[in-house]
Amino acid sequence: MISIAELSEYLAGQDLVVGQVSDTALVISVQGNTKFQINVALAIGDHTFRIESFVARNPDENHENVYRWMLEQNRKLLTVAFCLDTFGDIYLRGSLPINNLTLADIDQILGVVVAQSDQSFNPLLELGFKGAIEREWAWRTSNGMDTANLQAFAHLFET
Repeated sequence: MISIAELSEYLAGQDLVVGQVSDTALVISVQGNTKFQINVALAIGDHTFRIESFVARNPDENHENVYRWMLEQNRKLLTVAFCLDTFGDIYLRGSLPINNLTLADIDQILGVVVAQSDQSFNPLLELGFKGAIEREWAWRTSNGMDTANLQAFAHLFET
């Protein structure tokens, strides 16, 4: 069985900054392409390895379509799934039995979580925070301010 020390050493060897939060859990941060920072918690229990990453906060609007999109994504995913916490915030979460689990297995599921969290960020923002994006765009453009960090959503404002 993989120990938390072995996992920590492996992840550090992949040039990841690793923080140990308990005897059985680690947290890493990875820079994304669309999401600035992706935090991932990894925990080794007696019988299960768990991985979890915060994706986005509770949507401001359009909950039905956000949840539908998440369920459609879940249908395509292996070992991880979108879920909500008690506040409605969106996470990716997965678990695997610890028996016969290898560092390569953990590396693979970590890659899935990081890639999915990063690729899902803008679609979730567009679905669940479109009004806020529109207000921010209008405010910036009316005040002659830079809209560079909103360019992923420029298509929403094309006529």
